[in-house]
Amino acid sequence: AWPIAAPRIIARPFVAPETAYGAGHRGIDLAATAGTPVYAPADGVIGFSGTVVDRAVLSVDHGGAVVSSFEPVDSPLAAGSAVHRGELIGVVGIGGHCDAACLHFGVRLHGQYVSPLNYLGGIPPPVLLPTRPLP
Repeated sequence: AWPIAAPRIIARPFVAPETAYGAGHRGIDLAATAGTPVYAPADGVIGFSGTVVDRAVLSVDHGGAVVSSFEPVDSPLAAGSAVHRGELIGVVGIGGHCDAACLHFGVRLHGQYVSPLNYLGGIPPPVLLPTRPLP
């Protein structure tokens, strides 16, 4: 489920890096102001809740090697807290690369960042086309 209520505006899309440490945008930025409620996108357990550099970060381990992360998010929840889809997990804070104008929403699968839209229905399924005429 989406981590913020509608309307949802993607201020900056996911851009996969060419290499593990290359440039890219490892999530989507959703337009949101400080104080906007943030909800758990799926059932899970808080994996991290704290400050990284200059921003409040929250991550949720959903099992199956899927972890979602949010920043900046001010949350009263501690690591190990169980959460359920749609449950309030915090509010958009200040700091980070959006200057309090967005929520950064990232998803990792087996430790690799993937587009959160893969889980929200925002990407059409791929269609393989033949490269030569079929016999």
